Amino acid sequence: MWHHPGRDECAPYYQDVIRLVPEGHLVKTAVAEMVALRRLLEGVGDEAASRGYAPGKWSIKETVGHVADVERIMAVRALCFARGEQAPFPGMDQDPYAAMAAHGKRSLPSLLDELESVRGATVSLMRSFGPEELARTGTASGFGFTVRALCFHTVGHAIHHRRIIASRYL
Repeated sequence: MWHHPGRDECAPYYQDVIRLVPEGHLVKTAVAEMVALRRLLEGVGDEAASRGYAPGKWSIKETVGHVADVERIMAVRALCFARGEQAPFPGMDQDPYAAMAAHGKRSLPSLLDELESVRGATVSLMRSFGPEELARTGTASGFGFTVRALCFHTVGHAIHHRRIIASRYL
């Protein structure tokens, strides 16, 4: 059973997405979230997947690519902190990352396949952490984080973007 991290385990701005994760088993939620996203995007054509819901907003493709990018970064941070890394990690400004990525030029199925591969690796990593590792800490973006908070943020971030896709794009 995974328990939500305390407010002192991460940057304050992470709390909003962490709250989206239901109580229970985080790993099962991560797997179910990937299934829910695939189901939601079944049948979405390339034209629809290539448009933002408003001017200047990412397309569905760019959003899926963004979720994969963030998940990779959070997994690396979690791994490093779990292994005792004490060097601080820089922040991640999502807009330059998105601008430099070619997510919008790819097919939606290829992006979903990539995210599913990343999610599988993330789930394996989460399963490997024991209570001692989940409590270990490190610094990123100038804030202290526990491994547990990074894991919860990863899943909450995916939930957040799936909900945006469902409510604003489809």
